[in-house]
Amino acid sequence: MMYYDKELSALKSSGRYRNRKVLDMTVLDFASNDYLGLAHNKNLHTLTCQNLAMLPCNSAKASLLVNGYHQIHQDFEKALCEANGFEAGVILGSGFNANIALIDALVRKGDVLFMDEKYHASGVLAANLQGKNVQFFAHNAMQNLEELLQKFPHAKRKIVAVEGIYSMDGDIVNGEIFALCDKYDALLIVDEAHSSGVIGKNLMGAFDYYNIKIEPNHIKMGTLGKAYGSFGAFILASEHIVEYLINRAKPIIYATALSLYDTLLAHQALLYILENKTQIKEQIALRQNIIYEILGFKIEGLIAPILIDDNIKVIEIRDALYAKGFAVGGIRQPTVERAIIRLIARLGQSCQELRELCHCLQAIKHP
Repeated sequence: MMYYDKELSALKSSGRYRNRKVLDMTVLDFASNDYLGLAHNKNLHTLTCQNLAMLPCNSAKASLLVNGYHQIHQDFEKALCEANGFEAGVILGSGFNANIALIDALVRKGDVLFMDEKYHASGVLAANLQGKNVQFFAHNAMQNLEELLQKFPHAKRKIVAVEGIYSMDGDIVNGEIFALCDKYDALLIVDEAHSSGVIGKNLMGAFDYYNIKIEPNHIKMGTLGKAYGSFGAFILASEHIVEYLINRAKPIIYATALSLYDTLLAHQALLYILENKTQIKEQIALRQNIIYEILGFKIEGLIAPILIDDNIKVIEIRDALYAKGFAVGGIRQPTVERAIIRLIARLGQSCQELRELCHCLQAIKHP
């Protein structure tokens, strides 16, 4: 019985059908979120395996609150806190789960959640759970956000959710957000999935980029499967907030703790980023300049969105580039308002390879 045949047919006819494809390692990767190329760094892998081999077990075995909280988890959380200036932290299974954990646990009855309209789908999903009061504000529009904050003076708690770098547009969060949340005594969640490891004096993300003094109302979420070349996520906040999350956030309470390998690998990546930040920033700047010189627009991180505005054409362009040996993202509605080629100028590919891709893209777009 074809239970969802009509729905699948509709997706195909609208150019929104998706399917999986086994990774071809011979194709140049300008599609993944491995921003710094650390997923290919064999030295980090070797160090991780050596450390793991000295442990009496290979996996976490249980949740953090049963007996799955290992010393390597705590060591990494402390290292993240030290690097980012936060009091406390907790690591968990993925950025998607981290957003569910944060928003489901923090937004209670009588609270109001103010969310950027381009916030990640995981946060939007969490906001729709159990009838939460969520108010979406125009993307990066601080005046609109302030107007909404003023409409709810009697909210039990105000919670604002933004991204450090937005995953599709590639732009940095408006720096006015920090003062605005302080002014209205609002908790501020910054999803740093695409900014941690990419921007800031120490490459720690948006708080670092704007040189923000960490306050009790600040909450930072980041992923380990992007710039850190591993898997998992972290939440950094005050001792008070982390204590609350450990007691109320279901993805923390009921899920097996992050794997020991992924934790060790991410810790090695953090150390690598901090030790090599000058060279990394130089390499990021080179790629940003190539995008500007050839494609004609500036990027603030390593995400270059090229507007195509056609669900079918964007896949044709993506596939044409793939046939030439370049993997890029073809992002369609409803993920984005208007279809884009999402090019990641990652450090895992050379500057020359990036130049070749940009010239190929120009030729395909404007034959």
